[in-house]
Amino acid sequence: MDLLRWFRFCWAAGLEWDQVTRAEAGGFCRWLRITGKPDGPHWRARLAGDTGETVMVPAAGVPRRESRDPVTGKPAAGRMYAAATVAHCETVLRHFYDFHLEAGSGPMVNPFPLARAGRAGAHHNPMLPFRDRRSGLFRPKVAQRAPRGIPDEQFSELFARLGSHRDRALVAFWVSTGARASELLGAAAGDADAGRQLITVIRKGTRAMQQLPASPDAFVWLRLYQEQMLGLVPAGPDQPLWWTLRRPFRQLSYHAALRMITRAGEELGAGWTLHDLRHIVLALFLCSHRRRRRASGPAACAVDYLLLAAACRGTA
Repeated sequence: MDLLRWFRFCWAAGLEWDQVTRAEAGGFCRWLRITGKPDGPHWRARLAGDTGETVMVPAAGVPRRESRDPVTGKPAAGRMYAAATVAHCETVLRHFYDFHLEAGSGPMVNPFPLARAGRAGAHHNPMLPFRDRRSGLFRPKVAQRAPRGIPDEQFSELFARLGSHRDRALVAFWVSTGARASELLGAAAGDADAGRQLITVIRKGTRAMQQLPASPDAFVWLRLYQEQMLGLVPAGPDQPLWWTLRRPFRQLSYHAALRMITRAGEELGAGWTLHDLRHIVLALFLCSHRRRRRASGPAACAVDYLLLAAACRGTA
C-alpha cells in the first residue's frame, strides 16, 4: 500500500519513479501529513458503472467519529494519516530505493536519505544513553506508546466468546508463546511437540526455526481440535496445523484468524486485535521481571533483561 501511494503520487505529478529527487520525496511525505484519507468504495465492492477512482475528500467533509473506543481505550481511526503511517511509508520507500540502488536499476541517489550518513550510533559510547535520532530525513516523530494488553477480566470474556476448540487453541498459543500471528498460522502438524510442550515456528525476518514453550492448556485445546478434525483433513507432519472449519477445508489464513478475534470482540463491544495478544505477553514479562528483581536483586535479572529487551523489539 505504501508503494501504491508513492506510485500514484508520481503518476499524478507526471514523474518517473526512477527519476525522482529528494525534493519530490520530501513533498510526498509532507503531502501525506496534510492530506485527508481517501473516501471511496472499497475495491472488493465495485458497483456497476463505477470508475473505481479514488476521491480525496478534505478533512472538513469527513463525518466526525468517536475519539476512543469505550472498552479498549484505543483512539479511533482519524481523518488524517497518522504519524506512524507516514513513518512506515518513509521506511518502506527508503529500503525500496536502497534495493534498486544496489541492483543498479534505480536512481543513483536515494531520494529518501538518512538524517545522518552512515550507521546511526556507530561511535556511540556504551556508557551513555542513546539519544533520540530520526533514521530518515523525512521521517516524522512518532510518539512512544505503552503496550496496551487485554485486562484479565476482558480476556476471560473474550476467550469464552470463542466458538471452537481451534480458536481457543490458537489464542492459548498466542498468549503463552508470544509468537506473531503469521508465525503460528504457518506451523505444520509436526511442529507441535506435546511431550515437551514446545511448538516450532519460523521467525519473521530471519526465517530461522525456533522452538517456543507453550502452556499445557494450549496443547489440551489443540488435542481437542485435532480430534474434531480427525479424518476430515489430510494427516501428516508436513500438513498445515490450522485448517478452516468449513468445507472446502483449506489452511487457515491470517485474515480469517483476524476475523475470528474481531467477531468475538464485537460481541463484547470491543475492538481487540491479534496484536493485543502479544501485548499480554509483554505485560507478563514486565510483571515477572519486577517480582524477580524484588526477590533476588539486580544481579539475578540479567536473563530477564535480555528477554524483556527482545520482547520490546518484537523478536522474542
